[in-house]
Formats: sequence, C-alpha cells, structure tokens
Amino acid sequence: MKFWFNWHLEGLETVPPQGPVIVAGNHVSYLDAFAHGYFIVKAGRRPRFLGKAELFDNWFTGTVLRGSGQIPVRRGTGDQGPLDAATRALAAGEVVVIYPEGTVTKNADFSPMRAKTGVVRLALASGAPVLPVATWGGQAVWQKAGKGSVRFGRPIWLAAGEPIDLASQLRGEPGIEELRRLTEVVMGELAVLVESMRSRYPKRWSEAE
Repeated sequence: MKFWFNWHLEGLETVPPQGPVIVAGNHVSYLDAFAHGYFIVKAGRRPRFLGKAELFDNWFTGTVLRGSGQIPVRRGTGDQGPLDAATRALAAGEVVVIYPEGTVTKNADFSPMRAKTGVVRLALASGAPVLPVATWGGQAVWQKAGKGSVRFGRPIWLAAGEPIDLASQLRGEPGIEELRRLTEVVMGELAVLVESMRSRYPKRWSEAE
C-alpha cells in the first residue's frame, strides 16, 4: 500500500517522539487502520490499536493482531479489560490508537459522528495527551459493502492537529456531562481537520466518485 497509494501526510512533527500518546482518529473506511498505522510509523513510533474483537476471532488475523500487540474490544459489553490494557500500554510509554466513533461513520458526507467517551476516560486515567489525526480519501477504497475504487495513485491524506491535554481542561468531577463535553472537544478538532482536507482534496479524484 505504501507504493500503491499517493500518500500526503501533514503534521508528523506533532507526534511526540517519545512517551505516551493517544491518537484519536476519524473513521471513514476499513483502510483507516492501515493509514493511521503508516502515519505513526512514519513519525517514528509504533502504534497499538483498540480493535473490534471479531477481528481476533479468525485464526490468521487473530494471530497477527495479537502478535503485534493489538488490543481486542468486545463492543457493547461494558468490559473494562481493553481500557486497562490500553492504560498499561500508555504507562509503558506507547502510542495507542482509538476510533472514538466506535465504527465507520454512517454520515453520508463522511464527517465524524457523535463519539463515545472512551478516549476521554482513557486520557484522564492515564494522563496521556490526545493527538487528533484525521484521514481522507480512504472512503472510496474499502467499505463494509466491499472494496470500492482501488485505482493506482489514489490520494490518501492524513493530518494531525496539536496534542490536547484533556486533564487541564477538566471542569470539576468527570461526570457523564463533563466526559461528553471533553469528547466533543476532541471530535471538534477532528472535524476541523477533516473539513480542511476535504476542501483541498484533488477534485478530479472526488468527481470521479
């Protein structure tokens, strides 16, 4: 994929060169994990993803994912195991990647949806900064319905914002309303990055779809 797509990466310098960081990404396609992974590796770090547990149930993908240190999440169960595993990874100074929406966006324009509060809870529990990293272009490549356009040279864009210290923005006790407010702070940053890339993305590729 490194050579098949035309990668455009903005903000690599905002990825902390060491220490814990939570990367919060928008989710426009099944290509996103590869795109965000490539971005983080190009920044000189190694990513650990929180991914849906169904991916770990297949013997092949499960072996690969566990072998590379990825973290399974049983969605809708309330299991705290993934949060604990991610907290331990951050305590060890690693990069943990989360898609706050929890699934590929269902918005017709591929803008970020209302998110879950897990990214904020993890940030407050670990003290790690949250780095918003948005992607654009992959929505034309790989959706739940199957592969889309895999034309050679398709632009895949990613852009990182500035790290967010959510603990410094906390207003009182982290109740549900405060968790939701801080989640909106993160998603607002992602939405700005998405809109910026959408407005600049090569028109000939957008119009072709």
